[in-house]
Amino acid sequence: MDLLIRNGKIIDPYNNQEKIADILINDGKIVDVGTGIGNIESMSRVVDATGKLVAPGLIDMHVHLREPGQEDKETIATGTRAAAAGGFTTIACMPNTSPVIDNKSMVEFILAKSKQDGVIRVLPIGAISKELKGEELAETGQMIKAGAVAVSDDGHSIQSTVLMKRAFEYTRQFNIPIISHCEDNTLAAGGCMHEGYYSTILGLAGIPSAAEEVMVARDIILAEAAGARLHIAHVSSKKSVELVRQAKKRGANVTCEVTPHHFTLTDSAVCGIIDTPFSLLQFDTNTKMNPPLMTKEDVEAIRQGLSDGTIDVIATDHAPHTRTEKEQEYNRAPFGIIGLETSLGLVLTELVDNGVLTLSDALSKMTINPARILGLETSGIVPESRADITIIDPEMEWVVDVNTFASKARNCPFHGWKLKGRAVMTVASGKIVWEQ
Repeated sequence: MDLLIRNGKIIDPYNNQEKIADILINDGKIVDVGTGIGNIESMSRVVDATGKLVAPGLIDMHVHLREPGQEDKETIATGTRAAAAGGFTTIACMPNTSPVIDNKSMVEFILAKSKQDGVIRVLPIGAISKELKGEELAETGQMIKAGAVAVSDDGHSIQSTVLMKRAFEYTRQFNIPIISHCEDNTLAAGGCMHEGYYSTILGLAGIPSAAEEVMVARDIILAEAAGARLHIAHVSSKKSVELVRQAKKRGANVTCEVTPHHFTLTDSAVCGIIDTPFSLLQFDTNTKMNPPLMTKEDVEAIRQGLSDGTIDVIATDHAPHTRTEKEQEYNRAPFGIIGLETSLGLVLTELVDNGVLTLSDALSKMTINPARILGLETSGIVPESRADITIIDPEMEWVVDVNTFASKARNCPFHGWKLKGRAVMTVASGKIVWEQ
């Protein structure tokens, strides 16, 4: 259908543009961008975006959709609707499903299923190793040929240095990134939160930050030696940020991401101590994620890494679980929280409003940067480009209510938080897929 978005403030990091203009969309593509364009009477839909921000569709390169095999947690249908509600028009899904996305047929299944049930674009990420066992390389070439945009064993870390070395050498010829979940299992074994003051007073087994850091260092060394591309998932510690910073200074082809919970919360949240007007339940399993919440010093280092460009991407690591799974003792509950519907609000409230990032820089970390890392052909808000657009009300204040989420899951530590800024309309391939 024809769609005309009028009088919005376009923030386009792809083309370094900020201007008030109209956008004319037809047949899934942007036809024209300017002022006074389009015949209003002939349009199928006219959207008045006065006072709103109009940005390229947000991209989340780290999402767990759970389908196939774990549809009680999330499905492609519900996950893509949750993404649309959060302003995302493209998401990349991790391979730790059941069966694992470790072959051509599984990649083709995800693409076909998302086309049938999804409301936005879904890009499959294939496994590094068969069945995520870390023993034998998966069919990387075949998966890429079928449509995989990267490989990762996320949720697991490749413990074998030899296998990881081979993975870098093999993926180099395809020019795709390895997305690494950095964790030394021998250091992290049995832990359920960050090892430190709060784990001690709570009597919970801790995971030292070194469990992440030693693997970050290893994978950077291996990627540099192979001349391959490395993307480090969910960076959480001060030393990890510094390792990436130094690698970039050397010219290594290394990128990384951070999640909203890691730049917002500290390990004190596990016992209900939090630097906001809102309190969490003591031993709230919605504060249990991997890597775990770190210290205030780590959060400050992450914010500095975002500000100086060391950290390239903001991703959610959306990890849905059922209520039953999360309503267990802290050490028995699974790791992970959902984040698609709170990510943008947390970025605007915690980072932009607090001066950590400019609006343009924040949107870059949620649009152009993940697009470049995944090799997506996107050109921003210009004629002939794919009509993926997110309209944002930067002044809208809203309270997070998990009971209204489009996701099947409710495992979110931000329930009851008051945020400022929200996606009010999401347009994917020219079609309105979410409207506040």
